[in-house]
Amino acid sequence: MYTTINEEGILNNYAAEPQMYYAEYPAIWEQRKYVLQGLFATLIVTTLVLVGLSVS
Repeated sequence: MYTTINEEGILNNYAAEPQMYYAEYPAIWEQRKYVLQGLFATLIVTTLVLVGLSVS
């Protein structure tokens, strides 16, 4: 922890900063998995909207 003291003797504490890292581009199998998840989510939302419209 990093601590400083100002002219009036008041402590000021700073949190430790985590190390930065860059995200890696997803592999081709991960990209396919994301597409399937998107299609499944779209199917669920579409079904819910159609059920909602048919009930009302």
